[in-house]
Amino acid sequence: MNSICIFGVFVADLCFFAEKIPSKGETVLGKSHLVGPGGKGSNQAIAAARLNGDVNFITKVGKDNHADTALKLYKDSGVKTSSIIQDENLSTGVAGIMIDDNGNNAISIIPGAAAHLDEQDIDNNIEIIEKSKIFLTQMETPEDVTRYSLKKAKESNCITVLNPAPARKLNEKDFKLLDFFTPNETEAEFYLNKKIETETDIKNAGKEFLKKGVKNIIITLGEKGVYFANKDQEYFIEALKLKNEVVDTTGAGDAFNGAFVVGLANNLKFKDALIFANKVAGISTTKVGAANSMPTFEEVENY
Repeated sequence: MNSICIFGVFVADLCFFAEKIPSKGETVLGKSHLVGPGGKGSNQAIAAARLNGDVNFITKVGKDNHADTALKLYKDSGVKTSSIIQDENLSTGVAGIMIDDNGNNAISIIPGAAAHLDEQDIDNNIEIIEKSKIFLTQMETPEDVTRYSLKKAKESNCITVLNPAPARKLNEKDFKLLDFFTPNETEAEFYLNKKIETETDIKNAGKEFLKKGVKNIIITLGEKGVYFANKDQEYFIEALKLKNEVVDTTGAGDAFNGAFVVGLANNLKFKDALIFANKVAGISTTKVGAANSMPTFEEVENY
């Protein structure tokens, strides 16, 4: 299999379960809580590794209990850790996640040590990037460093994939660095500054991203599936019909992105990689937690 390099953030997820997510100024009596591993880059690395991907993860953590949790999880999942930077002067990041009875969530993230990632950290791991076929990153790392990492990955002839979560500003020229851009509907709205509600809206959004220089646009649509477009084709793929009820959607986007790059690494056709990613994302919503919800390849095969 071709190797995958993922650049992103690890945080410890502090999950709070209640009937509803509180509104501004509201206090809600919760039902339970869970502490587990999270961070979009970390979740995506674990998702890819559990699907038998050859995964290197570049991130920065502290030297504390949360970092120990991360390193054990990577070892158990098969994520390579030689590019993980530990800094004893910094704390590992945390995220507060509120989850309602329908599996909807609201998240506040504090990146901690990962907020101190810089261009030198990318340069120090350039050999790993150069040896990778696919480079995947998100928008939780510092903006300038994210941009620099994509530039270096492109110079290294990697297939570049940007999952723009959370949605933050991109320069127009940045879109030209992207082989795949994978926003959800809300993130797509942010970058185009317009509402996306109908099927026509989605198709028009796809055209706009392609005009910006993105080679392939993938808009994830939650329970409605996914939309794909490039200069040659466009299509919708329905969401997986689940055998179990949805309990937590927190890690679904990360499951999708991690699975999609595994599909690319296995030289699947784009549509087949998207169908695979859709299936993995759907299965992940039937379990509680983010990283903990990522299915193994065997689970996906047998579902």
